[in-house]
Amino acid sequence: MTVARVDRPRPAPAAAAQTSEAGARSLRRRRRLTALAFVTPLLAYLCAFYAYPLYRNLDLSLRDYTVRSFVAGDAPFSGWDNFRKVLDDPTFGPAMRHTMVFTLVSIVLQYATGLALAVFFNRHFRLSTVLRALFLVPWLLPLIVSASTWSWMFNSESGVVNYFLRFFGVAPVGWLTSPDWALTSVIVANIWIGIPFNLVILHSGLQNIPGELYEAAALDGAGAWQQFRRITFPLLRPVSAITLLLGLVYTLKVFDLIWIMTKGGPGDASSTLATWSYQLGFGTLLPRFGPGAAVGDILILIALAFGLLYIRVQRRQET
Repeated sequence: MTVARVDRPRPAPAAAAQTSEAGARSLRRRRRLTALAFVTPLLAYLCAFYAYPLYRNLDLSLRDYTVRSFVAGDAPFSGWDNFRKVLDDPTFGPAMRHTMVFTLVSIVLQYATGLALAVFFNRHFRLSTVLRALFLVPWLLPLIVSASTWSWMFNSESGVVNYFLRFFGVAPVGWLTSPDWALTSVIVANIWIGIPFNLVILHSGLQNIPGELYEAAALDGAGAWQQFRRITFPLLRPVSAITLLLGLVYTLKVFDLIWIMTKGGPGDASSTLATWSYQLGFGTLLPRFGPGAAVGDILILIALAFGLLYIRVQRRQET
């Protein structure tokens, strides 16, 4: 007995192509939705904690806010008046100068000390891991603890720094009360806090330099200094650039350390743009929200300028 063979109808080529294209579109749509689901929390975070505060700060700097209008939200538009007031204020010059000195001295000494320690710990001697971990303590401590500790150490009457000066026959110094030493004191404290960050980043960069380069250089008779100048420093340049940029942006906005130690004083001897912005906006009974926000915008512009400069330099190096 023969069984009749029934051929099933095959889909036309055009129909098969349409089905395949529809499946590809569905797959692409699912991938886009998945990507959007992952990106949405980040976008929400950036909008809530970066974009909106920047917008509000810009709005504050362009309007004549008082306490009443700040609550009611009906401050009149004043344009660039707040910026003109800030630039004409006699405090602007010293605050800008102190900000530049505080920032440049801090990041240069932090980087130099961090690089020296990173090269030292790159030798992997006994207890190097333990000692490197101990150097992280200043970075792990809350800033209020670090600032309070340095305030006690620099105390004119009972501070440990003046105690050692008396021990060696040197007259005590008013570290936090003298206009000549207040800025130096907060710079020293900020350098101490920032060294661990530079140490960690630069030490990580050193781990990516092949050891064969040092071995070849040693065979050619290169000493330690020549190896550092010809191998370590050039190959560490990209890591150094991002370390200096992050240190610059962070140091520009340092407020809590200076405020706890000196409050920008005595007078305006240690006042920076960050502390002055706070004093204008919240440090008096009659807050000046507009000028305070304008000073904050100036700080943002300075940080943005250095960020754009970094991007331009990186592009030149890549090309």
